[in-house]
Amino acid sequence: FLVSAAVAEFKGPEIFGVVRVAQVSMELARIEANFSGLSPGKHGWTINEFGDLTRGAASTGKVFNPIKATGQPLGDLGTLDALGNGEASFTGAKQMLRVADLIGRAIVVYETEDKSDSGVAAAVIARSAGVGENYKKLCTCDGTTIWEADNTSFTPSKV
Repeated sequence: FLVSAAVAEFKGPEIFGVVRVAQVSMELARIEANFSGLSPGKHGWTINEFGDLTRGAASTGKVFNPIKATGQPLGDLGTLDALGNGEASFTGAKQMLRVADLIGRAIVVYETEDKSDSGVAAAVIARSAGVGENYKKLCTCDGTTIWEADNTSFTPSKV
């Protein structure tokens, strides 16, 4: 797969969480999510068309629906059930969902189960390293992480 994993981080101030999406096959994606700060009860959540958060969830467009389904749009993720302490988690899979098509879009969490409000939280979906795709590159001489180094990190010297 060209892009095999994606992540969206909800960074508050009230709702915090992370959603991970991993491509299992060309037509199946696994979704895992954890949230805190939600009001107790059921909350709808979706993948929306745009990652524009200038007005929060209100500027993310409609629910992602690339095949123009007349029933449930592809981006409808169903319902989260927040416990009394405001925490909710989800683990599941979605047919026809491709991670590569999600990058730059947004995940929106709604106050209501029926998604009738504009959304209480949103986060942009970004590319993420999949399993085994993020090998650390270290300089074997001193342990410097190469991508964190600058031009002063390696000075020539006589051996």
